[in-house]
Amino acid sequence: MEKRSEQEIIRINKLEKYKELGIDPFGQAYEVKNKSAEIKKEYSGFSHEELEEKHITVQVAGRIMFIRKMGKASFFAIQDKSGYIQIYIRKDVVGDEMYDLFKLADIGDIVGIKGTVMLTQSGEITIKCETYTHLVKALRPLPEKFHGLTDIEERYRRRYLDLIMNEDAKRVAIQRPKIIRAMQEYFDNQGFIEVETPVLQNIQGGATARPFITHHNALDSNFYLRIATELHLKRLIVGGLERVYEIGRIFRNEGMDKTHNPEFTTVELYQAFGDLSSMMELCEGVIRFAAKKVIGKEQFKNPFDENGETIDISKPFRKVTMCELIKEKTGVDFQNNHYTLEEATQIAKDHNVPIEKHFTVGHIINAFFEEFCEADLIQPTFLCGHPIEISPLTKKDPQDPRFVQRFELFIAGKEFANAYTELNDPIDQKERFEEQLKEKAQGNMEANEMDTDFVEALEYGMPPCGGIGIGVDRLIIFLTESTTIRDVILFPQMKTR
Repeated sequence: MEKRSEQEIIRINKLEKYKELGIDPFGQAYEVKNKSAEIKKEYSGFSHEELEEKHITVQVAGRIMFIRKMGKASFFAIQDKSGYIQIYIRKDVVGDEMYDLFKLADIGDIVGIKGTVMLTQSGEITIKCETYTHLVKALRPLPEKFHGLTDIEERYRRRYLDLIMNEDAKRVAIQRPKIIRAMQEYFDNQGFIEVETPVLQNIQGGATARPFITHHNALDSNFYLRIATELHLKRLIVGGLERVYEIGRIFRNEGMDKTHNPEFTTVELYQAFGDLSSMMELCEGVIRFAAKKVIGKEQFKNPFDENGETIDISKPFRKVTMCELIKEKTGVDFQNNHYTLEEATQIAKDHNVPIEKHFTVGHIINAFFEEFCEADLIQPTFLCGHPIEISPLTKKDPQDPRFVQRFELFIAGKEFANAYTELNDPIDQKERFEEQLKEKAQGNMEANEMDTDFVEALEYGMPPCGGIGIGVDRLIIFLTESTTIRDVILFPQMKTR
């Protein structure tokens, strides 16, 4: 049997007292007519006398966060979604029976208040209670110092307490859907159609990642939880929808850290007759639009370095190639020197860059970038010129087929978006899938599988196309000036206790 604390036992024992008064301790519906923040904003400019004269009646509901009982009159504060407001209750106003009911209240209880707006001597907007309604008894006391918990993970395990005790957690929870709505508004205004594609897929494709696998009983077959929405969205481009996007959950069976959660949200977007430059315009545009509309500014703290430089999204984002950065940092020129695999491997060893069994020259170039360049991309930067080996779904650079027409957006040293001039050549696409199968055979468990249906779709003709994926969670980390993905996902994955 669960051992109860003394406070919990006292609260549980009060349940019978509520029932004796004919009151359901776990309440009933209640009409909420006002929000605390609206009341404080609307009446903050009035004097005590003006509010007395107006006799403004309001009706609110919320959780008791503070009580100061003083005999025949008391102050307490309630919290609703919009914030806090103080309540003043007097026995001679509400009557003996209702005041006795109030005296049963504990911090954490949920109550309804009907009364008039007043101003205290200290100048605080307060509701003078005329009708007190008990709604819900809290059987557990709220933590006294929630921010002081030594196990910070409790904030994420018991998100409901985090939202009650932490104003910043509530702010982020409210801003997140507003940012997503702003992104939808921006894309809709550009003529894009929002669609939905399957979460369960029988092919691992659309990205380079390790999948989750589940069994479909009705079909008696294993399926993957999607690692990307790309291949289905491109089918819609073939079908003539021309401009499509999807905001949805993606599942990758990989590590967890400040910017990675196995279940996360992306927006993927495809524009027929577009290319890489179209995606750059959309990427800059949607980030600025969401920032201005929801947050109201364009300069932000570095979410991963509290002492780092301010990040400015108002200026055009820098454009630079992977090889240019590597040469800038190490002096190694992969762009103009066509190194053999043996030569590139030796250069990697000379620079202490770790390499794996399946690596080609392209993989080594990417490893150099990750080792020497990635962390320094603080201001918004479009990183271009990716090797073909790490971009199996991307159109080749016509000037140099070793590379592809792709960019990644980096902010604060982290990738926020990934965009392509999409590969629409079915013959080339099939060859790329075959190369991925070879990598998988050599031990790369993140390589794509052969998607013959997608290749067949391309054979019917896909228009020239630009595509982009943006990490919604990372963008929300940045715009809300949070510090970890766990702050912006309401219920992040946690290790079972």
